[in-house]
Amino acid sequence: MDSKNDLQQMKNLVQQFCEERDWDQFHSPKELAIGISTEAAELLDLFRFKSNEQIAGQFQDPVSRGKIEDELADVLFFILRFSQMNQIDLPAALAAKLAKNNLKYPVESSKGSNKKYNEV
Repeated sequence: MDSKNDLQQMKNLVQQFCEERDWDQFHSPKELAIGISTEAAELLDLFRFKSNEQIAGQFQDPVSRGKIEDELADVLFFILRFSQMNQIDLPAALAAKLAKNNLKYPVESSKGSNKKYNEV
C-alpha cells in the first residue's frame, strides 16, 4: 500500500535527480505542466486505435507493459516535480478535490453513470 512517506520519498528522489543535473532552472510551473500533458499524451498514444482485447494483450506482453509503465512513470515524475517545486501537498489536494467531487457527483445520482455533473 502506498503511504504519504512513500510519496515524500518519491518527491525527494525526483528532486535529487533534477538538482544533480541543475534542472531547477527549466522547471517553471508552465514547463512542468507542459511536461505532464506531453507525457500523458505519450501514454494515451500507446492505446490509440486499439480494441479492448488488444489493450488487454498489451498488459500481458512484458515489452508493451514496460512501455506503459515507463510512460505512466514519466507522468508521475512530472506531477511529483510540479508539486515539489511549488510546495503542493498532494494528499491534501487530492482529499480536497474528492470532497468537491463528492458534492458534484453524489452516489445517489452518479452510481453507475458516466454523465458529467451538470447532466445528472
